[in-house]
Amino acid sequence: MTAPISLPPVIAIDGPSASGKGTVAQRVAQALGFYYLDSGALYRLVAVAARQAGVAWSDEAALAPIAAALDVRFEGDEIYLNQSVVTDIVRSEEASLGASTVAVWPAVRAGLLARQKAFRITPGLVADGRDMASVVFPDAKLKIFLTAAADTRAERRYKQLIAKGMDANMTALLQDIRARDERDSQRSAAPLQKTDDAILLDTTHLSIDAAVEAVLGRYKAVTQV
Repeated sequence: MTAPISLPPVIAIDGPSASGKGTVAQRVAQALGFYYLDSGALYRLVAVAARQAGVAWSDEAALAPIAAALDVRFEGDEIYLNQSVVTDIVRSEEASLGASTVAVWPAVRAGLLARQKAFRITPGLVADGRDMASVVFPDAKLKIFLTAAADTRAERRYKQLIAKGMDANMTALLQDIRARDERDSQRSAAPLQKTDDAILLDTTHLSIDAAVEAVLGRYKAVTQV
């Protein structure tokens, strides 16, 4: 009998907007020499591509083929869409809003599923998003649900935007984060949720370094079992 194929290990880190999961996931991937998947960037890219094509974020039927045929590549810190650099556009608040909006559509999520799974290559992958543990990589070696208080997340986002020279308003950011939390958790397709086998990591009072060390410690523990 042929032995089953052993898939590369995955660390799935899910959590709400501005919880710090992207930064933590990147740092963990660097520490382990793993690849990194920012699944949120794919949804942002769908939103950006839709705008470029004149397609409304509310048009699920028109968004589906855009998601399935997304011409994107990641090179270092740069993101390319249709061979053009769109890094700053993808990281904008508008693209973030667009990602949360298009992500509610089942056809969009289905169109991106195979693309996300393709990131799972040797030696391993750290993937962050909203449904990495529940839908995309349910067999992940380690599942983390990373969160923080809404006001803490709004403050972090505010500091990020100011550091980039962008205008920001704390009150508006907090309202936006709360609205996204509700939209992400209430959607019918792959809602944001903590799976029963995921470890809750609240970073409200944790530094990035401490959060990274916590994830690495958990991964070391499960790989030694």
